[in-house]
Amino acid sequence: MQIGIVGLPNVGKSTIFNALTCGHAQASNYPFTTIEPNVGVVAVPDARLKRLSELFRPKKTTPAVVRFVDIAGLVQGAAAGEGLGNKFLAHIREVDAILMMVRLFSDADVVHTMGAVDPRRDVEIIETELALADLASVEKQREKVLGKANSGDKAARQSLALLDALKEGLSAGKPARALGLEAAALREFFLLTAKPVLFVGNTDEAPQPGPTAELEAVARQRGSRMVTLCSKLEAELAELPDSERRAFMDGLGLKQTGLERVITAAYEALGQCSYFTAGEDEVRAWTITRGFKAPQAAGVIHSDFEKGFIRADVYSFADIDAHLKESALREKGLIRSEGKDYVVRDGDVCFFKFGS
Repeated sequence: MQIGIVGLPNVGKSTIFNALTCGHAQASNYPFTTIEPNVGVVAVPDARLKRLSELFRPKKTTPAVVRFVDIAGLVQGAAAGEGLGNKFLAHIREVDAILMMVRLFSDADVVHTMGAVDPRRDVEIIETELALADLASVEKQREKVLGKANSGDKAARQSLALLDALKEGLSAGKPARALGLEAAALREFFLLTAKPVLFVGNTDEAPQPGPTAELEAVARQRGSRMVTLCSKLEAELAELPDSERRAFMDGLGLKQTGLERVITAAYEALGQCSYFTAGEDEVRAWTITRGFKAPQAAGVIHSDFEKGFIRADVYSFADIDAHLKESALREKGLIRSEGKDYVVRDGDVCFFKFGS
């Protein structure tokens, strides 16, 4: 699962990326500090994994992860080649979801490329550039299938109908994800505006209520999630040892860092959830799409598990947390044997049985 951090220049993308990944992406007060995208792998915070590790005392504990990509700042006119133009847009096509960073802070020492804080304007600039790039892509793809469609090719005619609907919607300023088309059908066109979006507002240490409320309204209108954080504070927290970080957060009354909230929200924005495998060798969280049936969930571990799936022994995290041992769950009949039609739930602990 790969999430691209996008936004206008100087909104704090690289600072947040560094705090997320403890990386070393360059962060400076001028546009296009990031030329090539930086990639970092970040563990999904999950207290259940830590608890399972305490119960099973495995040799190894492995969390679910999200790949974050820090992509160069977008400027007005990118779809026509301004700034890093098509190179920037190509990097976005490769991610599964977009984390749109929006500047909510004023700072005379950090240049605002648009002159002043205006979250709605900034979001609309980014959305317009993505939509223009998609419109150009749709028109090219339409030209490729038009001849086959006119000759009666059924698949080409279906593609043409979808492309026509996309062209109409994009021309009217609507993102592909808002046109009521099936996600599976959209995937073949690799459109930027079909990707889910998480809005992240970057504030200062004393957030301005006006810009924050405006970005909340923008996110709500688009049916998207929004998280606010202060990149300066998050960068400071990321530098602290675990014990000091916890004490510092307690002093601020924080249960989670802003970055933890971002990771969790990004995970949920993609419709993901976690199930676990647990034993003496390893306790591990596995990422699946909500709605996956048991064979699909097993296939995330290894394709052979899906092909040869026989059944899954399943119990809930809540049950093992309450009763402490698998032997106690067996005595109480809390370990279930599930077949191919079982939909794996967030927090399930699974043991898959398969044949060759």
